[in-house]
Amino acid sequence: MKERVIATNITKSFHSTKALDDVSFTVNEGELFGFIGPDGAGKSTLFRILTTVMNADSGDALVDGFHLKDEIAIRSRVGYMPGKFSLYPDLSVQENLEFFAKVFGTTVQENYSIIKEIYVQLEPFKDRRSGKLSGGMKQKLALCCALIHKPRVLFLDEPTTGVDPVSRVEFWEMLSRLKQSGLTILVSTPYMDEASRCDRVALIQKGKILDIDPPGVITKKFPLHVIAVKSENMPKLRKDILKVEDAESVYGFGEFLHITMKKENSSTEKIETLLKQQGHQHTEVKIIEAGIEDCFMHLMEHNKN
Repeated sequence: MKERVIATNITKSFHSTKALDDVSFTVNEGELFGFIGPDGAGKSTLFRILTTVMNADSGDALVDGFHLKDEIAIRSRVGYMPGKFSLYPDLSVQENLEFFAKVFGTTVQENYSIIKEIYVQLEPFKDRRSGKLSGGMKQKLALCCALIHKPRVLFLDEPTTGVDPVSRVEFWEMLSRLKQSGLTILVSTPYMDEASRCDRVALIQKGKILDIDPPGVITKKFPLHVIAVKSENMPKLRKDILKVEDAESVYGFGEFLHITMKKENSSTEKIETLLKQQGHQHTEVKIIEAGIEDCFMHLMEHNKN
């Protein structure tokens, strides 16, 4: 299988802060590859380097067969959608699309087939200024502009941040269909639940890649036992759970606390007994399979230590 992106030992610092620390990975042709991590993890810096918007301090990459120094060749072969809406707010939907097509030496008509499925949702608003569009519509327009020159590799930097849940689902469905056409897609997101939509993911924190694998493989590698607990008094619950002898870590996930247990044969009985002793009511204690969030937190702590 052909590798569309090969990154080797990429490092980047801003003054004393190391944004990327010896980052290496490969992305295969037709793959939907996700970078999962919180704000400040280095995702945007990495995408700027790979699209030749920014230079690395050291390291190199091949993007569709071209080294980072070959800026013109790479820019004609990639589509890039920054995290912040970067189209011209005073231009209409149609004017923005025509402008970006012209920049790449093509026309909307020539490449309309690749954006048709997305653009039909925008067409009723083609004369509206892009700055007046909703968040979801802005993202669809930005995606059209990134695709209009038929790139080989598409970079999407946190495309669903600030978008409503329905638009988030629609956007990922569009990416799945684009992937089926053979397009290679690299997408970054702070939302752990979006990891399952990727073929493979890289978990990244403070400029370091913690793990790379398909989401299901990452969760299966999780070495500890996870117990989910909730109570009507969650602040007290968090304090009391720290008294559990075999607990390695405790993190909040929605309405539950996730407790990672050091021993594989840990049961819920010890926790249930403790909660009764501490006067908790309406409790729920259950053994669960580790999710991407649990894996990320565990790898982050392991890397820190």
